[in-house]
Amino acid sequence: MFTGIITNVGYLSSLEQRRGTRLVIETKKKMDCMAISDSISCSGVCLTVIENNKDSFTVDVSTETLSKTTIGSWVKGMRINLESSMTLTSRLGGHLVTGHVDGLAKILEIEREDNSYRLSVEAPEYLSAFVATNGSICLDGVSLTVNSINGRNFCLNLVNYTWNNTTFCDRSVGDNLNMEVDLLARYVTRLAETGTVLMSSLVSPTIKS
Repeated sequence: MFTGIITNVGYLSSLEQRRGTRLVIETKKKMDCMAISDSISCSGVCLTVIENNKDSFTVDVSTETLSKTTIGSWVKGMRINLESSMTLTSRLGGHLVTGHVDGLAKILEIEREDNSYRLSVEAPEYLSAFVATNGSICLDGVSLTVNSINGRNFCLNLVNYTWNNTTFCDRSVGDNLNMEVDLLARYVTRLAETGTVLMSSLVSPTIKS
């Protein structure tokens, strides 16, 4: 599990095609207590560390993950949002994030405001029901709050610090983002779909004398 608070930004120094893809990601500052087999969020995708060196780490990416995330379009030299997995003593500064990408969102508009950047983003139609005003959303590994919704489109504001300390400052209109919906929204929607059946199954049968 992760929190959606980016602790480091690395860059892709090597990309090797195998049955999937092997990535080597370099970092200017060492990730806290990273060890082989640890989970790490790479721009919102949960991957497993298979090698760990002083200034870099290596992960393997399956063909399925390549097809469902933006990793399939990554190129050498690009920057990547990084977050180590949380522990029981970690501060939950954002919201609970699994690192399991639900789909790809597209940037429709970027507008500079006084102390922030306003983004308009299009969600896949099958995920739009999970996006709520003032709710949480994870885009490229960053925990963000939805400001408004219009159909499949939703708007967010990123303060300057978040913009400058994540890969959002590298993004342009038309770019895709790894999108993970809020776990709570997922379960509430599922409960609304199956709630009647669930409640009826919990009611004890009437015992006749």
